[in-house]
Amino acid sequence: MVHKVLFWSGFAVGVRLYQLGLEMRPLFNKESLWVYPVFATIGGSFGYWLMGVEERQYKMLTDRRDALLEKRARRKEREDAAGEH
Repeated sequence: MVHKVLFWSGFAVGVRLYQLGLEMRPLFNKESLWVYPVFATIGGSFGYWLMGVEERQYKMLTDRRDALLEKRARRKEREDAAGEH
């Protein structure tokens, strides 16, 4: 779980470094060092949000799978009961 937050934090900092590289500006300028924690925080919060989305999707898929399995079991019981008569 935590690895996703760390990944997205690192990705955001990497994007900032790439941006500065494209602009051919110094990567570690004293006046702009405060930006790296901001980018890391934004990236980390995105990763945290994405974890919540993933958990909700897994829960929805699990619930749907369970409902389908119950439906199949009921249908099989009906077919077995109808086949005996």
